[in-house]
Amino acid sequence: MAYKRSGGGRGAAQQAVNFVGISVLAGVVLAGLALPAVGAMGLGVKNTAQGFDELPGELKRPALSQASHILDADGGEIATVFSRDRTIVPLKDVAPVMRKAIVAIEDYRFYKHGAVDPKGVLRALSKNAESGDVSQGASTLTQQYVKNVFIEEAGDDPDAVAQATQQTIGRKIKELKYAIQLEQELGKKQILENYLNITFFGQQAYGVQAAAKRYFSKSAKDLTLPQAAMLAGLVQSPSRYDPINDEVEAKKRRNTVIQRMYEVGDITEAQAEAAKKKPLGLNVTRSRNGCITAVHGAGFFCDYVREVFLDDPTFGKSKKLRVKRWNEGGLTIRTTLDPQAQKSVQASIRRHVYRSDPVATAVTLVEPGTGKILAMGQSRPYGFASNQTQINYSVDRSAGGGAGYQPGSTFKPFTAAAALEEGMSAGKTYPSPYEMPYPSVSDCAGNNYPGTGTVPNESRQEVGPYGMPDAMKKSVNTYFVSLEADVGLCNVMQMTRKLGIAKRAGGEKLGIGAAYTLGVNEMSPLTMASAYATFANRGTYCEPRAILAVRDAKGKSLRVPRTSCRQAMSTQTADTINTMLKGVVDFGTGAQAGLTDRDSAGKTGTTDFRYAAWFVGYTPNMAAAVWVGDPKHERKMINITIGGRYHGKVFGADTPAPIWRDAVSGALVGKPVETFNTVPLPRPHHSKKPDEDDDNGDNGGNDNGGNDNGGNDNGGNDGDNGHGHHHPRPRPSFTLPPGVIGGNDGGNTTGG
Repeated sequence: MAYKRSGGGRGAAQQAVNFVGISVLAGVVLAGLALPAVGAMGLGVKNTAQGFDELPGELKRPALSQASHILDADGGEIATVFSRDRTIVPLKDVAPVMRKAIVAIEDYRFYKHGAVDPKGVLRALSKNAESGDVSQGASTLTQQYVKNVFIEEAGDDPDAVAQATQQTIGRKIKELKYAIQLEQELGKKQILENYLNITFFGQQAYGVQAAAKRYFSKSAKDLTLPQAAMLAGLVQSPSRYDPINDEVEAKKRRNTVIQRMYEVGDITEAQAEAAKKKPLGLNVTRSRNGCITAVHGAGFFCDYVREVFLDDPTFGKSKKLRVKRWNEGGLTIRTTLDPQAQKSVQASIRRHVYRSDPVATAVTLVEPGTGKILAMGQSRPYGFASNQTQINYSVDRSAGGGAGYQPGSTFKPFTAAAALEEGMSAGKTYPSPYEMPYPSVSDCAGNNYPGTGTVPNESRQEVGPYGMPDAMKKSVNTYFVSLEADVGLCNVMQMTRKLGIAKRAGGEKLGIGAAYTLGVNEMSPLTMASAYATFANRGTYCEPRAILAVRDAKGKSLRVPRTSCRQAMSTQTADTINTMLKGVVDFGTGAQAGLTDRDSAGKTGTTDFRYAAWFVGYTPNMAAAVWVGDPKHERKMINITIGGRYHGKVFGADTPAPIWRDAVSGALVGKPVETFNTVPLPRPHHSKKPDEDDDNGDNGGNDNGGNDNGGNDNGGNDGDNGHGHHHPRPRPSFTLPPGVIGGNDGGNTTGG
């Protein structure tokens, strides 16, 4: 015995009610062909006629949401971002067969009737009365377009979308009035163009161009008959006829459209039969939305571009407007990203650090003189799975990064630059004992920070006196603490401020104290690369720049802020620093970063307990910073395997430096070979013991890894740079005692 499904039948009374409802709707639609007052008679309800008259006179048509395209400096696409994947095209760029297909299946009398098709209404009325349900609609393409405008205006608000699509007399009245208006205002061709650009074709594709790209990886102007018929068939129910999920149902629907095209005379019977036999022929391009889909590991750079865009009033008066413009504005944003440099960075990262390693690396390249960010990558890719992250390790927290990482001895050149600017000689000599008390220092407001505890060098054999070049090459802590005290902490901080360092990466105030020169304030790779680019640019600092040009959906160029540069130090000071840091790479702790075919300079850095290791360096036309460490600041880099290579201890010289070398050398292939403007460096009296060789460093481990970067350990075999000099492995330095750094955060702050 068959059981009647609950709710499966309709009684006579219910069918009668349904018929009356359809009749009322028919009256509304038919009446709409005349004046609103006449239309009201067809409603049979006074307040409905009044509502018709009270509707706004014009339909508000918001700009259609379009995808924005993020491009590299060469015009290649990095990523596409959108709220709705749509690219508007004129009707002339839609294949004629596509235009015919959509009209044939959705409104074959489109060119013969006005806003409403009376024959279509009567046909639907008859069919629906017979079935006891609304099995056939009577909306014209113009009315459907109006409905889609309501949906577009609702955006992603589910309540607004539900209201825009509800099956009520009131909504139909709105559709009717505005359809009449649009028929008079736009004409058939423009309405068809608008319809094809606004309607949803499934699989996140809005508009015919996006649909053609999604399903067939081609433009709408190149669609064939079978392809056009399939897309036209999707409009009625994109999920039911989805060819990706149900090819059989999609093909049936496609053939229905083809048959309809034959019946209305758009194609011949032979063409119809041949087209029906064709396979769907899908060539799907999957939806790729957002920075997470960026090519060549540029997701984090893309994210940085987004943060810059959303933070800049140039692109909109409020952040809400800028967010809407980014997601919906159909922008074309050309960025500074150099595809060659980006590929080189990612290749170097893959070679040296695995995504599954217990620590990570981040690399940022900038161009001296312009501030252009050429590349930005990290070992843990953009994502939500294991060994992935959404945090950009290369930038400050305000730009989507984290709290940053202590840069260690990579900070020492800033103290040297401040000293040179104050007229001190590079030959300035200090006793530089193995260990000494921290001196008292004062900030620019006159606040005094008394020295607390002692600062050691790495090795007990690391004893001065030293001059600035050797102290830089060997990264001598006691030398730079003495130099800082002599030149004044205020002058050092003013120098770092000129180099773009005004706060810590996490946004907190800089910690102040005698250990400032040892790099205890957390920084991001972008900040450090931009600061070092100042040396390469002979003293002129340029703020980082990521956006070159922006065009709106109509191709109009928008104003983009220009690069902001300022003189941070004299060319003489910069040239002196370049000469000293070139020596660090040629003969000091940075030997493993040295390039064989062009000038390079830089500084290593390794923090306390090896939570982080750095190399920041540059050529005359490119600067880069490399950080390696645990973003959570929990894993010490001792007895650790990174990139398949075991390290008893990690140094700035043996892990970040080779990453820097490979990344920069690949990025510079084909670029001009430029040289530094070097200057003679004074030789200090008694800067070394009589039996020591300046080129080889000292046998006692003269460089510090810890907060000072890493110096020379007499047991290393990794120091041969190919120039005939042996460079022992650097070693870490010390732990800062409490109270050395003042300000908001005392002591040695954590990074990441």
